[in-house]
Amino acid sequence: MGNRGMEDLIPLINKLQDAFSSIGQSCNLDLPQIAVVGGQSAGKSSVLENFVGRDFLPRGSGIVTRRPLVLQLINSKSEHAEFLHCKSRKFVDFEEVRAEIEAETDRITGSNKGISPVPINLCVYSPNVLNLTLIDLPGMTKVAVGDQPVDIEHQIRDMLLQFITKESCLILAVTPANMDLANSDALKIAKEVDPQGLRTIGVITKLDLMDEGTDARDILENKLLPLRRGYIGVVNRSQKDIDGRKDISAALAAERKFFLSHPAYRHIAEHMGTPHLQKTLNQQLTNHIRDTLPALRSKMQSQLLSLEKEVEEHKSFRPDDPNRKTKALLQMVQQFGVDFEKCIEGSGDQVDTSNLSGGAKINRIFHERFPYELVRKELRKEISYAIKNIHGVRTGLFTPDLAFEAIVKKQIIKLKGPCLKCIDLVIQELINTFRQCTDKLTSYPRLREETERIVTTHVRDRESKTKDQVLLLIDIELSYINTNHEDFIGFANAQTRSASNATKKRVMPNQVIRRGWLTINISIMKGGSKDYWFVLTAESLSWYKDEEEKEKKYMLPLDNLNLRDVEKGFMSSKHVFAIFNTEQRNVYKDLRQIELGCDTQEDVDSWKASLLRAGVHPEKSQRLENTLYVSMDPQLERQVETIRNLVDSYIGIVNKSIRDFMPKTIMHLMINSAKNFIHAELLAYLYEDQNSLMEESPEQAQRRDEMLKMYQALKEALVIIGDISTSTISAPLPPPVNNDWLAKEPSPPTASRAAATAAPPPVRPPVARGPAAGGPPLPLNPSPAFGVPSIPSRPGPPGAYGLPADPGAAQRMPSRPARIPPVIPG
Repeated sequence: MGNRGMEDLIPLINKLQDAFSSIGQSCNLDLPQIAVVGGQSAGKSSVLENFVGRDFLPRGSGIVTRRPLVLQLINSKSEHAEFLHCKSRKFVDFEEVRAEIEAETDRITGSNKGISPVPINLCVYSPNVLNLTLIDLPGMTKVAVGDQPVDIEHQIRDMLLQFITKESCLILAVTPANMDLANSDALKIAKEVDPQGLRTIGVITKLDLMDEGTDARDILENKLLPLRRGYIGVVNRSQKDIDGRKDISAALAAERKFFLSHPAYRHIAEHMGTPHLQKTLNQQLTNHIRDTLPALRSKMQSQLLSLEKEVEEHKSFRPDDPNRKTKALLQMVQQFGVDFEKCIEGSGDQVDTSNLSGGAKINRIFHERFPYELVRKELRKEISYAIKNIHGVRTGLFTPDLAFEAIVKKQIIKLKGPCLKCIDLVIQELINTFRQCTDKLTSYPRLREETERIVTTHVRDRESKTKDQVLLLIDIELSYINTNHEDFIGFANAQTRSASNATKKRVMPNQVIRRGWLTINISIMKGGSKDYWFVLTAESLSWYKDEEEKEKKYMLPLDNLNLRDVEKGFMSSKHVFAIFNTEQRNVYKDLRQIELGCDTQEDVDSWKASLLRAGVHPEKSQRLENTLYVSMDPQLERQVETIRNLVDSYIGIVNKSIRDFMPKTIMHLMINSAKNFIHAELLAYLYEDQNSLMEESPEQAQRRDEMLKMYQALKEALVIIGDISTSTISAPLPPPVNNDWLAKEPSPPTASRAAATAAPPPVRPPVARGPAAGGPPLPLNPSPAFGVPSIPSRPGPPGAYGLPADPGAAQRMPSRPARIPPVIPG
């Protein structure tokens, strides 16, 4: 090529390919390469063998190429082959190369004609090749045969797309000439990923097998389906030639003879054939590498920078150094403590925007789940029985204090269940948080396992103490009923307070308590489920079309509303609860209740807590017993109402106290204790057995080695790229093909044809074809990829282009005149 810097570009990419393939990493770098695509038996393997001049690829029926073969052709004085997976061995016998390809293919894919995207890397050193890197891909197929997977067509297609969708990949689309070009699988898939044709090079095989009287001249002249880089025709060995061990050099000579002697192709013979294809691909790939090199260098530099911090930590790594183990153990325990504290306190570096976790979830348990569990039930029947049992056979004139105390103590005892449940929920979230924080210890599986075990054991130990403390608080509440509490309504107020005043809302009427999306579940017959934007205030629940709150769909007053749980539907992904009217009235349209759906159970609990603040309580389980309890004694009814008001007031005081003390108790005895334990004591538990705990996992050791190799490979790659001369020159990409002239070209008149027939025949030179001297080059332009081509291989008429007239030429030359194709306007 006359440009040493350019000649070094393809070996440079080969070195990069080997540097990354040797460590099993692609490094996310799309290295420039040529991918060979085509249908089965299109002649891809024969083209590659012709490049090398040796038989070395597996052959047979069906899918033969079942793994990508990265073929690196390197011009060298000696001839041998090397595989990347066994680089120490040099193959001189190319039959052994074929056997090794088959064995390596079966090692990954098995012998069932399956395929795999894991490539085989093969370097061929030979004096007969130009520097070139190609990837031989499996041939496209339509139908699975034998024991192939039924989706073999899609598997192959997906594998091809993995390679040819990359902008750095040139596509060598191989199509047999005896197939209609419009049905070419190779051109079809190339068109999908390269619609502008910037990266596609066409190869037409089996030109010698076309039906008599037909030719591919229009294709090769880039007239039928124009490609920006044009088409090149080749003639491979037939199956009979292959079976007969016909030498490839003889096949190349026969190919040369075919193009020179064929009347449809001899005028473009210099631009056809395997040698010209190899030279063209070398030039095209070199230019392509030159164009993509700046972006490749920039990407390598950014990846190198991203690895430097991690490399700094591992470059002086000594797995068996006891000092390193001690230091690593100390750092990991400290990091575990910091991560746990951040998860609880909410100051983590990475904030989860999709789910609640750690301290946020514990906070929700404290202030949404737990208060909902404390909601008191209707007690009319229990109070009535207590009053009657206290009076015995007598009819009491006064409301007995004993009834109040008995009911209050019974209600306080019922608080134990929700309190213990709250502790269990917090413990479960703590354990989940521990596991989340030990993710950074995956490098040392035994250390991670032991850390989780020790910390969980400590929390379980604190669990019993916390539960004992909470039960003690409840027992303290039971020990003395303080009717002199400043918030207690007292006997006089209880007699005059009505039931409606007892449940009076404390929030301001117009205060917005909650906003959010909910799904109203309605049967398909009535319009189906739909999402609305809900706004909950102290007096109503409204829903709108969207968050802008401009188009209100409905407003539901909260008077006499209760809520109940609804089981999740079989086909529904939503978690559902329902709102209904306690007076058996329709809530919405003709519905006695509306079912509201949320994406998660956490959202359901949160909405329940918000509705509870607005005065919408859970369903009263005493509705049935209230229907059974009918008192005909007005005096008893007044006593029941008085006791109920007193109990409501006092239990409200107790609940307020429990809601305040529960989070404080759990935080002090469990969460803060866990933080202190991790910071102060955990290391002592782990230090005794640090040698066994600090054994690395094989995966971590492999990942570290790969990372260090990657870093070194990137450094070497940047050095290699830096050595390439920046003064190399690349040829510009061919311009887009303009084939508008095809429809406008006038056919020559009959008279002109007759004149052309009567003209003296051209001189046929007895020697090999070549450019004639003395005249300007005639632009053939069979393909725009060739730039400015040389003059035709056959000289023109006598006297033309500076050739001397020859009176005896009529006896020596055929009567057919030279056919010069029209020039494609640029």
